[in-house]
Amino acid sequence: MKRTLRTAALGLGLIAATASAQDMMRHVDLSSPDMISAEMTRGEVEAALAAATSAAPADFTGKRLSGLDLSGLNLSGAIFRAARLNKTKFAGAKLDRAVLDQAWLLEADLTGASLKGANLFASQMARARLDGADLSGARVAADLTGASLVGASIEGANLGADMRNQSMGLMRAVLKSAKLERLNARGADLSRVDLEFASLKGADLTGASLKRAQLGGADLTGVTVIDTDFDGADLASARLIAPIGIDQAKNLDKAKNSDRLIR
Repeated sequence: MKRTLRTAALGLGLIAATASAQDMMRHVDLSSPDMISAEMTRGEVEAALAAATSAAPADFTGKRLSGLDLSGLNLSGAIFRAARLNKTKFAGAKLDRAVLDQAWLLEADLTGASLKGANLFASQMARARLDGADLSGARVAADLTGASLVGASIEGANLGADMRNQSMGLMRAVLKSAKLERLNARGADLSRVDLEFASLKGADLTGASLKRAQLGGADLTGVTVIDTDFDGADLASARLIAPIGIDQAKNLDKAKNSDRLIR
């Protein structure tokens, strides 16, 4: 019964968070023990994983796990809903199908981690490191402002806004000022995503949707844009230098502020 009530409360909390359009950090003391401490050790996390089953995956809902070194662990299918994972190390870890909704991952290290099919809804991931990480097929509606995804993959992932749930606010991925060099975004949904001032040098956007995405000031030097849909994308002051497949891009003529592109 207590678990049911706690889950319900977290669900209400998630709705409240989405209503504020991802502005979860307002009024939060990021230096408080609740945000920087851990209530479990790596050994205790490993024990929870060992006891988990496919029917009852390891559940770390609401746990304080900030600063732990969980590198290399197989955390596939684990539940980290609303968990505090600030500066936690997940380098090389396996988080396929993991639930990280509403989790705090500020400055977390997910270098080379696998997050295939993971859920990251209303997650706070500012300045997180995901270089070489694999988020193919993942659902990402997280704040990744200033994050690094150099050489990462979001192939087939959904980072776009869900326009059916606007009563909860515009939930989409925010990648403002993010490092996205050599990103594999083939077939990814980046519609309405905030990519202002992001660096996408050498990224592969083949078949990706950038419908109504915010690309103001973004660096698109050397990007591959074969079948990339630019319908309604804001390209003010974006650098589109030496793109590959520009003649095969879709709806570039329907982009906003294309006259202000730097070529």
